Amino acid sequence: MDALHRHRSMYKGTTPPWKETYRKRCVDRLKNSRSRLLEKYRQIGGTLRCGADRSFLVQEVMEEEWNALQSADSRLPSLWRKDGIGEVYSFMQESDELAVLEEIQQELVSQELLIIEEFEKSMQYEERYLNAVVEGMEEEGQIVCPICRMNYLTVNSHFTSCLCGVYINTRHRNITPTHLQALLESRVTEHMEECLHNPVFSMASSTDGSPNMVISCQVCDYLSVVL
Repeated sequence: MDALHRHRSMYKGTTPPWKETYRKRCVDRLKNSRSRLLEKYRQIGGTLRCGADRSFLVQEVMEEEWNALQSADSRLPSLWRKDGIGEVYSFMQESDELAVLEEIQQELVSQELLIIEEFEKSMQYEERYLNAVVEGMEEEGQIVCPICRMNYLTVNSHFTSCLCGVYINTRHRNITPTHLQALLESRVTEHMEECLHNPVFSMASSTDGSPNMVISCQVCDYLSVVL
């Protein structure tokens, strides 16, 4: 009896003891592979038309984590072969472990879709804001206030202000509308590279008590001074 059949007979009719460890490691690896996932997503032109058989990273994640699990426990068989998960299924047709693998696979596909959906929402947020900034610059040479998102900022050599109450002393800092626009765009993009959630702009006091415009995110704890 080979290792796979010995393994199947050992846990037949019960939940495999490796299930939760394997599931958690797969989920964690998928989340930590966000950049790689989104790069693959961009490469195919950005489409959510994927299922269990057309996911972006799920099989790769499952293979990598099973191999890592198996290297730590020699009792586990080598399931993945050259034909991928289909090969696994052909060997596990009568095993309860097949249902476990399918369950984990479906969870990972759902997680993958959630990451992509959040990324798309974040991209739409960035696009709307940057479009508003560009339109303001093109139409009136002004920038939409990122805090109230209603009024245009007044930007001159002495201060940057908004009717919503924003007032920042910019004397001797050579701040121009073009420079401020570049700062806003770079901060939004910088946050987007690491987090899927929408950041917020607000006012905060610096160590000397002077007001600053900052961008922050409660989800990833991103914080950066814009002005």
